[in-house]
Parts: sequence; structure tokens; C-alpha cells
Amino acid sequence: MKELNRVHLNGLRALEAVGRLGSLQKAADELGVSVGAVSQQVLKSEAQLGRAVFDRSGRGLTATGFGAAFLARLTNGFQALDDAVASSRTHADSILTVSVAPVFASKWLVPRLSAYSRAEPDIIVRLDASVTLIDPDTSDVDIAIRVGDGKWPGVKTDFLLPQEVFPVCSPALAGRLRVPRDLMNAPIVRDANSTLSWNVWLERFGMDESQLGDGHSFTDAALCLDAAIAGQGVMLAWQTLAHYALSVGQLVAPFPQRASTGLGYYLVSSATRREPAKVTRFKRWIKAELARDFPANRPVDL
Repeated sequence: MKELNRVHLNGLRALEAVGRLGSLQKAADELGVSVGAVSQQVLKSEAQLGRAVFDRSGRGLTATGFGAAFLARLTNGFQALDDAVASSRTHADSILTVSVAPVFASKWLVPRLSAYSRAEPDIIVRLDASVTLIDPDTSDVDIAIRVGDGKWPGVKTDFLLPQEVFPVCSPALAGRLRVPRDLMNAPIVRDANSTLSWNVWLERFGMDESQLGDGHSFTDAALCLDAAIAGQGVMLAWQTLAHYALSVGQLVAPFPQRASTGLGYYLVSSATRREPAKVTRFKRWIKAELARDFPANRPVDL
């Protein structure tokens, strides 16, 4: 393939696109560059080939006798390259990479992946456990689930549900909690790395976090939940974290009130790339699952 070294590949792409589409403007649109850039590539490539591919006239560019045959072979060659690249998509289209916080993954998403596999038997899910906001245009992540205000630049966001917080504890401990002020005499399980303050829930009762009792502290929300299940104290939890434990009776919410944190769960995907069908179907599936578990799907005031 030493002859390919005579002409730059971008120049050959420009020649082929102009010949196939019939104009510099259409070629520029397809290649995502300016008309001037395409024109320069065409001229440079003709110089490298040593032969004119197009005749110039007031009506535009028309292929020379040599150019017509040359362009037809270029089109066949680039079509073969396109088919080769497309063959790699068979594998890519069968794998869905989802970036999600470890706690959300383990306590809510992972238990539902069997249902997802039944709904989408041809898709294999790859979970990327992370809380860092990803760039879907430069990473291999197809879609992310994040908690925040949804105002992240350069990405597409799709609101799922508001984040709500509320106390949870073991059924045995709940018997000691009749009113919120009883929390002052109960052990409190704390997440040392959490940015959520108990005051979000307490302030409507005229209470402050400093009035709460002591208790064990962990650096992971899942461990806090396990401690609460074990009866070691009361935890300030959120709905996706505590949903399963509440549904099977491992935990109870001793008070009916919930408070909105002002944040929400969002799907995060590329704002520039065309959305693959596998991502569209995952969005539809997860929204249905969340609607089933959290039918209100709106902030709840105290």
C-alpha cells in the first residue's frame, strides 16, 4: 500500500465526498469542516496526484475523464472501510456502560439488573462505579446516573426524581421513637463523608443536629445502612438507599415526614452525539422502574 503515502487520507476523503455529493458545500457539511478547508484539500490532493480530478467552471466542479473513474474507485474503497468500521459496532451495541454511584448501584440498581436482562436479553450491562461527573464524549460511558442540581455544562441531563431524606432504624429501635425529639436520646449512625445534614429534616421541628445523640460513624453510606439494620442507631437515609430494606421490613421509617434536599437524580449523556438505541431503551426502562418504586416522583415537604 505504498501508493497511499503519496496522498493524505483527509485529502482523499475530500475528493471522494465532493465527487459523490456534487458540491464543496455538501462535502463540507458531511465532513464537518469549512468549504474553504475542503477546497484546499482538493487542490492539495490534485497536486499530490499530479492530475486534475475536477474541471472548474462557473457552474462548479465536474469530474474529469480521469476523475470520474478515480472517484468511483475511491467511493468503493471508502465504502469498504466504512463497512469494516461498522462491523465493530456489533460488539459495541451489545454492551451498555453505565456510570453510577456505588451505593445507588448496590442498593437499588444491581438487584434490578435481572429484570433488565429479561427486558433486553441482547444487552450486557457494564457498571462503572463512580461519583465523578464523566464526559460522555471522551469516555466509554454510554450513560451516567448522578445526584445534583442537573446544571452540569456540556452534557444532556434527564430528570428522574427528587432526592428525599428521612430517618430510618430497626423495628426494635423504632419503638422508642414516638416524636422527633426522641431522637435526642437515641444513638445516631452518621456518614462521615456525607454532605447531607440532619438539619434538612430537623429544622421544621425546631431542632438542630447538635442536639442529636452520639453513635457510630462510618465513611460509607452502605455501611451506615447495615449498622442501622443491625439496630445500632438511627440513620438519615434517602429513598433509593433504603428502599429495599424498608420493603422487606429490615428497616422502618419511624416518622412519616420526608424532606427534599433540593437535589435530584439525573441521567447524564452526550449532548452532541446521536443517542444509541440501547441508551434510549435503558432510559425508558429505568424510568419505569423508578416510577414503580416511587410513584409520587415529586418533592415532599414536611
